[in-house]
Amino acid sequence: MTTGTTPTASKAETNQALGPPDQARLLIAVVGNPNTGKTALFNALTGFRRHVANYPGVTVDVGRGTVRGSRLRLELLDLPGTYSLAATAPDEMILYDALCGHLPGWDPPAAILAVVDASNLSRNLYLASQLLEFGRPLVVALNMIDVAAARGISVDAEKLSQRLGVPVVPVIATQPKSVRPLIAVLERVAGAAPPATFVPLPESWRAAAATLSVTARRPLSPAEALRVLIDANGYAERRYLDAGGYYETLQAARQQLEMPSTEAAATEVRCRYAWINDVLSGVIERQAPRCANWSECVDRVLTHRAGGLVVLALLLYGVFCAIYSGAAPLMSAVDGWFAWLAGVTTNLLPQGVLRSLVVDGLIAGVGGVVGFLPQIMILFMFIAVLEDCGYLARAAFMVDRLMRPLGLSGRAFIPLLSGFACAVPAILGARAIADRRERLLTILLTPFMSCSARLPIYVLLIGAFVPPRSWLGGWLRLDALVMLGLYLTGVVVAVPVAVLLRKTVLAGPPAAFLLELPSYKLPRLAAVWQRMWLAGRSFLVRAGTIILAVNLVVWALGYFPRDPAIYERVADQRRSADWDDETFQAQLAGAYLRDSYLGRLGRAIEPALQPLDWDWRIGIGVLASFPAREVIVATLGTVANLGGASPSDTNSLRQAIRQMRHDGTDRPLFTLPVALSLMVFFALCAQCASTLVMIGRETGSWWWAVASFIGMTSSAYAAAWAVSAGGRAVGL
Repeated sequence: MTTGTTPTASKAETNQALGPPDQARLLIAVVGNPNTGKTALFNALTGFRRHVANYPGVTVDVGRGTVRGSRLRLELLDLPGTYSLAATAPDEMILYDALCGHLPGWDPPAAILAVVDASNLSRNLYLASQLLEFGRPLVVALNMIDVAAARGISVDAEKLSQRLGVPVVPVIATQPKSVRPLIAVLERVAGAAPPATFVPLPESWRAAAATLSVTARRPLSPAEALRVLIDANGYAERRYLDAGGYYETLQAARQQLEMPSTEAAATEVRCRYAWINDVLSGVIERQAPRCANWSECVDRVLTHRAGGLVVLALLLYGVFCAIYSGAAPLMSAVDGWFAWLAGVTTNLLPQGVLRSLVVDGLIAGVGGVVGFLPQIMILFMFIAVLEDCGYLARAAFMVDRLMRPLGLSGRAFIPLLSGFACAVPAILGARAIADRRERLLTILLTPFMSCSARLPIYVLLIGAFVPPRSWLGGWLRLDALVMLGLYLTGVVVAVPVAVLLRKTVLAGPPAAFLLELPSYKLPRLAAVWQRMWLAGRSFLVRAGTIILAVNLVVWALGYFPRDPAIYERVADQRRSADWDDETFQAQLAGAYLRDSYLGRLGRAIEPALQPLDWDWRIGIGVLASFPAREVIVATLGTVANLGGASPSDTNSLRQAIRQMRHDGTDRPLFTLPVALSLMVFFALCAQCASTLVMIGRETGSWWWAVASFIGMTSSAYAAAWAVSAGGRAVGL
C-alpha cells in the first residue's frame, strides 16, 4: 500500500466547494454500489423526505433531501448506484457529472459519503478507491454490519479508517438510531482536508493526467483526467471532446501511458484490487456463520433452470392479476367519483359551451389522468417489494438467456410484462435498465403489449361478431381463442421489430449484464410506500398536464363549430318522428359530432380507410381514441346515436353497431372482417397519448415518440388491411 498527497483541485475550487465551517448549506454526494443499502441509508438520514432533483436533459432520478437532527444544513444527493466511475450508462454519467460539478445549477459536492456493504468489502472498495482521487472529504458508511455478522464476518472499522485515511462509521441503515454517529461525522467534514491516501497507479499515468489537465481548454481535475485517459470511448472522453478538447492532445497524452487503452483499463483493475487486498489485510475476520446460509438453499429452487422459471411464471401471473383486477375496484371508485362530480356540475351549470368544457373537457380529462394512478401505485408496490426482498434481481437473472436473441437482457422482462396492464408505468419501470440502447428498445417495444385499455374494444366487438362456438365440453371457446390471439399479436409483431431495431438504429455491442444477487430480507414498508408515492407523483406531474391538454384539444375538435342550424334541423325531425327527449338528445349529439371539426377530419381521412372497408364514423373513433384507446367505445356509441354509451352498456351498443350501415346503402358497416381488422389495428397502433408522452419524457427526445407513433400506426394499418382483405376473400 502506498500513501501520499492526493492530487487535488485548485485552491479556489476547493474553497468554493467546502466553504467555511459555519456554512448554512453543505452538499454531500451519497455514492455506492447497487444493493448496498445506499438509498435506505439516505432515507434514514433524511427521514424519508426524498425529493427528486430534475436536471435538464436528465431522465435518471437523483434524490435530494436534508439530514434531520443536524445542527448544520446537510443536504444529500442520492446518486444512482454504480460499480465504477468508468461511465457508460446514464446513471453512471449522472454520478460522474455530480462528482465533477457538471450538473446544471448545482455546485460540486463539498464532501462524499461512500456507502459500502460490510459483507462484500472487496467489491465495494473498488469504487471507494476511485472516489479518493476527487480531492474532496470522504466518509465511508460501513453498512449492513448485521448481515456481515450473520455470515461470520467482522470488520475492524478503526483499522480500516487508518488504512483508508478517512472516517469509517459502522451503521445499519434499517435502524435509524444507528445513523446518529454518522451525522456527527458528516458535520465534521465541513472544512476538513481531503484524503491523503491514493491508489499506487503507475507514475507515468499521473504524469499523463497532469499533461492533459494543463493542455485542456477547460480545467480538469486529476480524477477527471485519469478517467478521460483510461476510459477509451467512454463518457469522460466524450465530455472532454464536447467541451473543446483536442483529440490529438488526448492521443499524445495516452502515449505517455506506455500501453494501449484496453490494457490500461485492465491494469487499473489489477492495481486497485491489489491495493484493496493490502488495505483489508488484518481488517476482516471470518468465522463460522451463526446460522446456515438459507439464502443459498432458497436460491437452489428459485434460480433453478426449470423450477425457477415455473415459480417466476406463477409469481408474475399473480402480480399481473393483481395489477389487472386488483386495481379495478380502485379505478371504478375513481371513475365513480368523477362521474358524480360530472353529474353535480351538469346540474349546476346551464347547458352550453361552458358546461361541456368543464364536464367533457376538464373533469373527463382529469379523470382520465387520475384513473391510471391505481395501476401505477400497485405496480410499483410489487416492484418495490420484490426488489427490496431481493427476488427481482434473481428474476432478471433467470430470463436473461431468453431475452438475449432480441438484444435485450433480463432487466427488460419486468417492464415488458407490466405493459400488459398499462404501458405508462411499464415505461417508467424501464429506468432500471442501465444500457441506453437496451432501455430505448424496451421502451419502444412496450406499447406492443396489449394493455388493459384495449380490453373494452375487444370485449365489445368479440361479443357482437364472433360466433359463440365451443369445443371439448366448453373448455375450448372461440371467443377466448380470439382474445388470446389479440394479446399474442403484439408479442409476435414485437419480435421482428426488436431484431430490426437492433440491426439498424440501435445497433451496437450487446450490453453487459453484471448482476450481484443481494441477500434476502424483509421489505421495509416505509421504502415501499415511498416508491409508490414517488411513482404516482412523477406520473401526475410529468405526464398529467400534457395528457390533460390533449384531452381538451380533442374535446374542442369534437364540440365546435356547433352550427345553430343543426339544432333546428334535428328539432324538425323530432316533431315529424315524435321522438322522446332521450332519443332527441342522442340524435342531436350524433348530428353535432358529424358536423364537428373531428367529424370533418373523419371524412377527410375516409379515402385512406376505404381499403379497410371502414367509413368516416370508424375514423372518428380512431381519431377520438388518441388520448386513450378505450374512448372509441363511447365514440361509437355517440356516432351510433346512442349518446354517450358507456363501456359497461355493451348489450345496447352491440345491437346498435350491428344495425349500422354504410351511408346511403343497406350494406352493414360492421362485419366480422371489419371487426377483426379494427381489433388488430388497436392491438398494434399507438393510439394512446399517455404512452407517447411517456416515451418522449423517458427517452429525452420527442422524435422517438413520433417514430413510435408512425411505425406502430403503419404496422397497425397494414395488419388491419391484411385481416380485412383476407376475411373478405374467404367469405367471412
